Amino acid sequence: MVKIGDKVRYLNAVGGGVISKIQKNLVYVLESDGFETPVLANEVVVVNTVNQYNFPTEDKTIPEQVIENEPVQETPVYEFDESEETKEGEALSVYLALVPDDLKQMQTTKTECYLVNSSNYYLSFNFFRGEDELELKENGVVEPQTKLWLETVEKEDVNAFTSIRFQAIAYKKNKSFTVKPVIDTVLTIDPTKFYKLHSFTENDYFDKKAWLLPIIENDGVAEDYRIVEAELKSALAQKERVEPKKRFPAKVNKNTVIEVDLHINQLVDSTVGMSNFDMLQVQLGKFNEVMRANLKKRGQKIVFIHGKGEGVLRKEIEKVLKTSYRTCYFQNASFQQYGFGATQVTIR
Repeated sequence: MVKIGDKVRYLNAVGGGVISKIQKNLVYVLESDGFETPVLANEVVVVNTVNQYNFPTEDKTIPEQVIENEPVQETPVYEFDESEETKEGEALSVYLALVPDDLKQMQTTKTECYLVNSSNYYLSFNFFRGEDELELKENGVVEPQTKLWLETVEKEDVNAFTSIRFQAIAYKKNKSFTVKPVIDTVLTIDPTKFYKLHSFTENDYFDKKAWLLPIIENDGVAEDYRIVEAELKSALAQKERVEPKKRFPAKVNKNTVIEVDLHINQLVDSTVGMSNFDMLQVQLGKFNEVMRANLKKRGQKIVFIHGKGEGVLRKEIEKVLKTSYRTCYFQNASFQQYGFGATQVTIR
């Protein structure tokens, strides 16, 4: 087990340094140029350790070179320097980054989840998973212009990694600053994208390709994600009191049918390394995603194309419909159009 003060080198890159801080399975390596780099503990190897008194222990395998009058250097603790501030960093840009361990093994690899703070502000944050019932996964403070490891997403947890809630307050230390709105954002994640290579791209924050999900970008919440703010709710409520309006459910054109192809080759780039169970979970994940997106559209018809096959997916869909969507009506889709390989659901 590594300790603060240990001298290490990187397994997957050139270089190394001295461990200055440890957070769970993440270690911070202070390099010779004064920069501190966060890496996973299993990606470094100790080349010289320290004892409980923080003195280096003798290396019994490699003769230690004696350097006369070498000054003893204390390991500094990283603190953000105002000189590192950038003009662009005055606007909040914060990302959730998903970094696969091995892009060549997309069906089996685990994924590391990071918080990237590309701003000049400290962020005091809460990171939750879940929808109606939230589970606090991490909270704390992330320094300006840094990234912080949050958790590891194992392959079997991917289909549960669908809803993230992030709350944060931005501030600066020992100086005046422009006040930023409180962040309270919900990210909805499509788990099938974990299996698609094009989800992961080159970026400015990691040596590996990563999937960057914007939490807030240039002081504005990114499109395709929704923000939940008390101030916004209050303003809307005030407007409704001044201008009361009768609400009607949106009309649905009953002739418009949504078609969803659940064949696995339509959902992932490759099935290499995937078991039948893995593929079924991806298909059911897509089914639930479409159902949740249309539950408020009464009269909407959705055709799920699953193929005839052995009927495993069809039975699982019917089981979910009977337990989770009991108000919806379902039947075999048009035989002339789909044969025996599709189920039609009507939202009620």
